[in-house]
This record gives sequence, structure tokens and C-alpha cells, in this order.
Amino acid sequence: MTDNNTPATPEKAHTIGWRARAALLILVGIFIVIILVTNSLLTDRFTENTRNRAELRLALYSGNLLSELRQNAIVPQLLARDPTLISALSTSDYSQSTQRLISFNEEIGAASLSLLDKDGRTVASTERNSLGEIHRQSPYYIEAIRSKDTIFKVLQDETGLFRFFYSRAIKSQNTPAGVIVVEVDLQKYERAWAGISDAVVVTDSEGRVILATEPRWRGLTETDALAREPVSSAIQRAIQATADWSSLPPDAYVEGQGVMRIEGRVAFRGWRIASFTTFASIREKVNGVLALEIMVFAILLAAAFYLLNRKITVRMALFQRESAELRALNARLQREIAERQRVQETLAVAEQTLAQSSKLAALGEMSAAVSHELNQPLAAMKIYLSGAKLLMERNRPEEAISSFQRIDDLIERMGAITKQLKSYARRAGDAFVPVNMGDALSSALAMMEPQLRQRKVNITRSEPDEPVIVMGDRLRIEQVIINLLRNAMDATQVTRDAEVDILLAAGETAVLTVRDNGHGIEDIDNLFEPFYTTKQPGDGVGLGLAISSGIVNDLGGRLTARDAAQGGAVFEMQLPILPEETQAAE
Repeated sequence: MTDNNTPATPEKAHTIGWRARAALLILVGIFIVIILVTNSLLTDRFTENTRNRAELRLALYSGNLLSELRQNAIVPQLLARDPTLISALSTSDYSQSTQRLISFNEEIGAASLSLLDKDGRTVASTERNSLGEIHRQSPYYIEAIRSKDTIFKVLQDETGLFRFFYSRAIKSQNTPAGVIVVEVDLQKYERAWAGISDAVVVTDSEGRVILATEPRWRGLTETDALAREPVSSAIQRAIQATADWSSLPPDAYVEGQGVMRIEGRVAFRGWRIASFTTFASIREKVNGVLALEIMVFAILLAAAFYLLNRKITVRMALFQRESAELRALNARLQREIAERQRVQETLAVAEQTLAQSSKLAALGEMSAAVSHELNQPLAAMKIYLSGAKLLMERNRPEEAISSFQRIDDLIERMGAITKQLKSYARRAGDAFVPVNMGDALSSALAMMEPQLRQRKVNITRSEPDEPVIVMGDRLRIEQVIINLLRNAMDATQVTRDAEVDILLAAGETAVLTVRDNGHGIEDIDNLFEPFYTTKQPGDGVGLGLAISSGIVNDLGGRLTARDAAQGGAVFEMQLPILPEETQAAE
């Protein structure tokens, strides 16, 4: 094993230095590749995202234009049928016409509404300063007088601004009496578009720019508009284009800057709309990620240099710290050894105390079990003795002898129970024999007969035609059945029409079910715990179900309990059934 404190030889130090420099060069090469790949992938991704957003905005702009045009297209047709305006043209009374047009425009939102008489003079308008103007030579007046439908015209004023008009002739008795003119306000979209970073143009069917965020582009074709005021030299344009680092070439140049051009169609008279989005936002996002990667690499590189320069110092500090930790660990182990010795001494005393307590607890449980198991035969003997006394008084000795015989049987049963409880701690030596569950049930019912007659409980018994045979101790099985019947009778003490259903079934296991219509189970979790009882003091000690559960477990079965769906409680005793071939062999 090499000692870590051994100083490095010059050859070893040279090898380590060469490996460190090679690792740094590899790290720098990997970083350059990552930067190039990241730039290419993110540029493509952000370019596509920007293009998608631009297409979405263009569709929204086109929809807004079309909605505004269609909304205003129906206005001339409606106003041409207005009786008030027709009457004003017929009577030359225009005192209320201007106010009526203003009220209409508040709902319509057009740029202006004007009413021209048959001579082309403005007789009513939402723009009061235009009253009295003559429009006889205006295209929207001339064509409206000649046409039966609504006319749409695009006119450019002296400032270069394009204005959009709908006009329609107003007829009185099938004779043109005037013209209603609606100016559509599309300039509000120009103002809205100017607030964003994109440049937007709308061209008519002739390719002429009629709406644009750049006022100097109006009236030109798109090609002429984009060629206006180019950069001073081709070299400067090339530098700006290559500075974008974009893997996709620009679609066009606006003021010398490469841009992305997106074109769409406005479903109106062959109009088209186009937007020009700069690559600046794309470059900013990509540069942000690249800057983060460069910063991370710089931190890693600085950490690597620091670790290389501080390697010896760290090793020395590590050795000193390990030495201190070993000394502290040694002291801590000595304290733990002393503490464990004290704990072992305390544990020995506690074990002696616990053994004595366990003996006393076992003695108490045995006494309580003997009292509980002998209580039922004693109660039956008392009833039989009372019956025998009454029979003797009535001079019926033969029937009295039968009662004495049953008392003798109970005395034998008490002896068997006592013997069983004496051997409770060494049950492994019990010998099991085939037991007919039907016979055990009949014997248990016979023992419970005096209590059943006294309580008048309706017993329903159901069992298969074939005998149900299990391997076990018949006396202990009868003991479990008697405890279940006794619990069912106790649960139905305050129940009118008390009923106890007993069902014996055979399948993979032998199942004896006892159901009552009493108050049900209050605490099913502690039901089989020793000394748990819901009876009044003196009526029970709470060992019946605990002993029964232990007996069934010893026989290889299971005792379960649950609340019945219609009320009451259900107890099931499941025991392994004796196979038919085993029965035949025995």
C-alpha cells in the first residue's frame, strides 16, 4: 500500500502536470463544440418561434382590417334608406342632419360620415368644418351617382396619406337626391402597428403601399420602399448581416438590417399584408444562453486551476483533519463502551423484574380463564338442579334422573376443562382426532339449551347433508361454539325478536358462521384482546373471545368478526377440512 504522505517524485509530478494540461485542453475543446452546437440549435429554434409569432400577428392584423372594412361596408346601404336623411334632401332642411350623422357615428366608429346633395355639396357631416365643400369631381361621388350599389374608393391626399371611402346614392322616387359617404378609419391600425418592433405594410391589388408603419413608404411598391435610404456601403451591410450569426439568411433588408419577411393575404380586393421582423430578439435570447454557458465554463476552469494549485495544501489539511477525527473517534468509542456496560447492568435488572411480572400476569390470566370457562357449566348445573328439584316435587323421578345425568356430564366436562387449562402452556402435545362439526354443534346447543329456553331466542340452524369433518379436539371446538353462542345471546339481550343464525358450510375449509341481530361490534380492533369486554362489571371478564381465538389458531384455523349488513354481528370460525381420502383411510 502506498503511503499518501510520501512526496511525489519529479517524474510523477511531470506526468500529473501533463495529464492536467491535456484534461484542460480537452475541456476547452468540448466547451467550444458545445458553444457552436448550442448556437446553431437555439438560433434555429428561436427563429422558428419568432416566425410563428409573426405569422400569428399578421393573421390578427389581416382579420382586424377585414372586420373594419366589412363593418363599414353595410353603413351606406343602411343610411341610404334612412327616411330622415331622404326627407332632408327632398326639403333641403339639414338642421338636424349633422346631429343625426354624429349619433350614428358614435355607434359605428367610422372616420367620418358625410351627406352630399345632388350637386355634390356637403350638407351634413360629422366633421363640421367640411360643411359646404363641393365634391362634384370626387370619384366616390361620380361613381355613386352612376351606380346602384355601394362604391369603395381609395384616395391619396396631398400629405401622402391614403383615405378609404364607401359611398352610395340616396334616391327619392327613383331619382338620385344625394350621396352618403362613409370614410373608414384604417389609420388607427397604422398607429397601433407603429408601437411594436415589426414593420408592417399593406398593398393593394396593384402592389402599391396603402398602409405602412413607415410613412415614407406610402404610394410606393414594396421593392421601392425597402430600397429607400440603403446603408452607405456594401461592406457595412455585409458586416451587419454576418453579425447576426443566423443560420438562416435574411428575407429582406430594412435600413440595412437583415429582417425576416412574412406575407399574408387580406381577403378584400386583392390586398396583401407583409411584416418585417428583426433578428435582434433572436440574437439576444441566443446570446443570453451562450453567456450563461461561458460563465459556467469560466467558473469550472477557475475551479480546476484552483484545485490544481491547492492540491498539496488540501492534502496536508486532510491528513491533519483525519488525525484529529481519529483521536475524537477513539475518545467517543471509549465513552460508548462505558455507557454500554452501564446499560447491560441495567438491562439485567430489568429482565429479572420482567420475568417476575410475567409470572404474576400468567397466574392472573390462568385464574381468570378457569373462572370464565367453569362459569357456563356451573350455570347450566344450577338450572338442571332447579329443574330436578321441581320434578322430584311433582313425583317425576325418571325425568329428574335425566337431569342428574346431565349434571354428571357437566361435572365431567368441568374436569376436562380443568385438565385442559392445566396443560394450556404445553399444547404442542395435544392429540387431534377427526371431529364431526355437526355433532360438536349439536352438543354445544344441548349444553346451551337451558339458557336458550329461558331467553326465548329464535335459533336458525343450517348445515349440509354430508358430515363436515375436521381434525381437532372436540371439547375445545365445542368450547369455541359455546362462547360464540353466549356472545350472540348477550348481544341480543335488549333486542326484540332476538335471532341467532348458525350456518355450517364445507368447501376448501369448514366454516361455521354465527350471526345475531344485536347491537353490533363497538371496537373490532380490540375485540380479541384479553380482558376486553362491553359487559357490566360482574357479567364477564373479557376472556371468551381471546381464548376462542387462541383455540382456533392452535387448530390451524382462523376466527374473524364483522358487522352484518342488516345490523348485528357475524363471527366466522374457519378450520382446515379433513380430505375425504383421509377420512376413508381412518
